[in-house]
Amino acid sequence: MIERWGNDAITLLFEDGVRLAGINRPSRAALPLVEIELTGHGRTGTAGGRHVDGLASRRLRWVGHEEGEGTLAIRMRDPDTGLRVVARYELRGAVLRASAELTAEREVTVEHVSSFVCSGIATALGTLDWERELELWTAHNPWSGEYRWSGAPLGRLGLYDVGMVRFGQTGTKNRLSRTGTGSWPTSEHLPMGLLRGDGGCLAWQIEHNGSWHFEIGDRFGDLYLSLAGPSGREHGWSKRLLPGESFVTVPVAITLSDDPFGALTHHRRAVRRPHRDNVELPVVFNDFMNCLMGDPTTDRLLPLVRAAARAGAEYFCVDAGWFDDEIGAAPGPGGVPAWWDAVGVWRPSAKRFPRGLAEVTDAIRAAGMVPGLWLEPEVVGVRSGLDLPEEAYFRHDGRRLVEWGRHQLDLTHPAAVRHLDTAVDRLVGEFGLGYLKLDYNIAIAPASGLLEHNRAYLDWLERLQDRHPGLVLEACAAGGMRVDPATLARVPVQSITDQQDETLLPAIAVAAPTVVPPEQGAVWAYPQPDFEDERIIFTMISAMLGRIHLSGRIDLLSGRQLDLVAEAVDVYRTYRRALASGVPRWPLGLPGWRDGWLALAVGCGRETFLAIWRRDGASPTCELPLSASSVSLLYPVAAVPCWTSTRPLRVTLPEPYTARLLRLTDL
Repeated sequence: MIERWGNDAITLLFEDGVRLAGINRPSRAALPLVEIELTGHGRTGTAGGRHVDGLASRRLRWVGHEEGEGTLAIRMRDPDTGLRVVARYELRGAVLRASAELTAEREVTVEHVSSFVCSGIATALGTLDWERELELWTAHNPWSGEYRWSGAPLGRLGLYDVGMVRFGQTGTKNRLSRTGTGSWPTSEHLPMGLLRGDGGCLAWQIEHNGSWHFEIGDRFGDLYLSLAGPSGREHGWSKRLLPGESFVTVPVAITLSDDPFGALTHHRRAVRRPHRDNVELPVVFNDFMNCLMGDPTTDRLLPLVRAAARAGAEYFCVDAGWFDDEIGAAPGPGGVPAWWDAVGVWRPSAKRFPRGLAEVTDAIRAAGMVPGLWLEPEVVGVRSGLDLPEEAYFRHDGRRLVEWGRHQLDLTHPAAVRHLDTAVDRLVGEFGLGYLKLDYNIAIAPASGLLEHNRAYLDWLERLQDRHPGLVLEACAAGGMRVDPATLARVPVQSITDQQDETLLPAIAVAAPTVVPPEQGAVWAYPQPDFEDERIIFTMISAMLGRIHLSGRIDLLSGRQLDLVAEAVDVYRTYRRALASGVPRWPLGLPGWRDGWLALAVGCGRETFLAIWRRDGASPTCELPLSASSVSLLYPVAAVPCWTSTRPLRVTLPEPYTARLLRLTDL
């Protein structure tokens, strides 16, 4: 039996080959490698909502193990049910990836299974006074206000050491948890968290594009962490396994590191599907945000094409509405556009493009850019007229689900997949598309078959790129409602938000690299004709340490205004490739929603690129805990220097709503 396995950063300690006794340091509160709850078997030794002490888990016995280069698989069996279990671990640097596989010998119904569970977390972080000394950090993720991290000591959050262990009890029977439900996995909360204390930081992410759950609880004076996909108690999920059938959990990743976001950034790059887009970082113009807002026509697009080319855009994506005939229709209740319930057939409107959509895509190519289109592949509007079998849709009690005027396709059904493949291949071939923005603007509740659909959607993304290897895919779900690690691993570009207010956008752009690597996160830059020069600079810098996604009415900008935009793009081209290996840093800490000063740094070897914003209510000078041998101003090029000291860096911006992009160099 294996007793320990790992590297200098993470070493797993085992008991009897089937229990995890801790990370790096042993704990007396060992738990089974995989926590399992089966119908008719339940738990033992605990109560409440916690996902530990499953009876089947306690019965697991070691069968064998296999080690590879950075991999470990431990095989176990439950003698009562014959259930075979494999716990899998993959270790790369400071990041451990884990999952589990169950195989039935006779019929069982699984109500919960962990992807990773471990006790001894407080011991691993160097303290048993976890109530006061360890902080739990998690992120709320509201629409248009994404990536809102906050943290507090465990006791302040409601997890206390109640002193019952010395009376023979396991602990409080309580837990701190976060749960994502339904088909928007990052709506409300990110599937991430971290525990931080003076002895280090443990961070994790659940790599799934559907329902998920994590929890922290006390057990025998220490802490455990459990990470999982959907489960019965939280999501109404279960999995019936017949003899010979298997189920694999969603993967999860953990890191024990003083720089957890840096470690996770490296991990996200390592598991992401390779694409030249993430090396070249081309600039995209998209006509939606604070621009045409889903109401494109030939006459409206052609001036934007010319302006986008002059600004330096390399891709031009025609966003929503290109398929619907209701031009200029007033939005319905809640701002819903006229085309909302007409999606699904994906043929250009002859009214919007009387000489054909090819007139626009040809103009995009003639201007030196690559054409793209917006799609919302998983949904079908109730008035689309699309004819597919009933089984190709999600249903409840035999009736199609309807959510906000749309039906939800089930991509486990061949007819649904065939419909999407035919539509995409036709559009790419007919219009020479090199870019697709794949949006998703409804959220269905946890439903039977959702996990299988989630996985089928990921497979569809892979096959689509196999057929069209040069195609760039942008993932979007009302901005950041599906910014999950599983989706990020399969697409080169991810929309980070739908935020339309340029003064609020920097707080989102600064925090987004906690989730999305800089070279992957699409950030809006939407200058407007009524913006003063400093406001244009402010909004352009919001995108300049990520992926510049231009929008706004740039066709109405003055020559001076458009020159400021083009200058930002020209500067971006000088360093953008460095962002593809850069590590994000937060000199002022993770940003608060209303912070007066915001700063994001991306370290690229001996160079660091620093974006800094001053908003309203802040003093003119900000001191940052950064030192550099030299500092240079990247954008705006003609501005006067804004720093008065380099050790530490002290920046002065006399007016609110101003921003600067700096390069710091260590010689």
